Amino acid sequence: MLLGAAKRVALGVSGGVDSTVSAILLKKRRYEVVGVFMRNWDLADEAGRCAADGDAEEAERICRRLEIPFREVNLVKEYWTEVFTPLVAEYQAGLTPNPDLLCNRHIKFDHFHRVCREQIGCDAVATGHYARNSYGEDLEYADASKDARLLKALDGLKDQTFFLSRIKQEALRRAMFPVGHLTKSVVKELAKAEGFSEVAAKKESMGICFIGKRSFQGFISEYLDDNPGDIVDVDSGVVVGRHRGMHHWTVGQRIPLGSLAKGARRRTRDGDGLFVAGKDPGRNVLLCCDETDHPPLFCEYFHCSRPHWIGSRSPRELRRATERSLECQFRFQNVQPLTNCVVTLRMVASGGSGGGDPTSHTNWESLDSGSLTVSSAEPKRAVTPGQYAAFYRGDECLGSAVIERPGPSLLTMARAKRTKKEGS
Repeated sequence: MLLGAAKRVALGVSGGVDSTVSAILLKKRRYEVVGVFMRNWDLADEAGRCAADGDAEEAERICRRLEIPFREVNLVKEYWTEVFTPLVAEYQAGLTPNPDLLCNRHIKFDHFHRVCREQIGCDAVATGHYARNSYGEDLEYADASKDARLLKALDGLKDQTFFLSRIKQEALRRAMFPVGHLTKSVVKELAKAEGFSEVAAKKESMGICFIGKRSFQGFISEYLDDNPGDIVDVDSGVVVGRHRGMHHWTVGQRIPLGSLAKGARRRTRDGDGLFVAGKDPGRNVLLCCDETDHPPLFCEYFHCSRPHWIGSRSPRELRRATERSLECQFRFQNVQPLTNCVVTLRMVASGGSGGGDPTSHTNWESLDSGSLTVSSAEPKRAVTPGQYAAFYRGDECLGSAVIERPGPSLLTMARAKRTKKEGS
């Protein structure tokens, strides 16, 4: 099949309004549409129910009404191996991973794509994501000599390119996003106009699929044993409480008063509790501060692991021997506004692996495939190891990298300046 000549399209269906309207739009454009439900999780909750069963039934009912064939693909094993198991391991290491990015990279835009194309016999794969493909709504601009580019959705509030920032070029070349050029309100109105008012009225699913209605703390305790440790005030070094395990917490999160000693409770502002300022996995210590905008929560730069670029090559600025830096924008949470930044390749000693002694006389050089340092135009709050930084230039999402560690906090920098001033 030539690129841009898609006729039979597999659509990932979930029973929600976005995939329903995607099916309606594809049918109106005279595609042969096959609705395919992805089963990624099949364990029952405390009440013995598996949410995927109800979702599959609803998706099949919608496909019948739309008169399109319905198929179900079981990717439970792949999801467990490539998403859930690494996720639990990262939580155990004190990190805060994002399962949505892992799922899109390994499951929806890898295994699912291959099943739809190789086993179901479809030319392209559509999903209800709010995003756009530079190849066009119908892949009409596809060009084997040019990369497909992932573009932000028209609806900036619903844009989901952050969650797609790890997908591969091969999948993007065959990916269609039928609602990416519409706002959410228009999508709901289209659903109503086509007789799917009950689907348009459904509450949007915002949680992680395998947690369901349970609290995260209750869920993760089923897979990781508690490992209690101290909660330490980052300003004074005083122990102010106890935590059940660092995997229950993320940087910037409020610590409820029940986790604190009585003395610490009295010193919190307006009874709001304290906030996680950082983690020390080596000592099993949770660091805290007493203000949501306290300097320990902010840093001006951070370090990332080797990046994933959606294009077939890294941005040209990072390949130029005279530059090796990229001016762009980033976010590390989907709801954040984009922030200007400069991305540079980390320096490693020649012949080494990045662990060289900066005081030695060894020559230093940049590696094109190396890790990154991201310098933000403004201090950022709660930069968290394990999360992803997604990079943008204009409407294009370039890719992303895992945050390894933040740079020194504003508090640390202020202390260093004070010490230097006192010593001079």
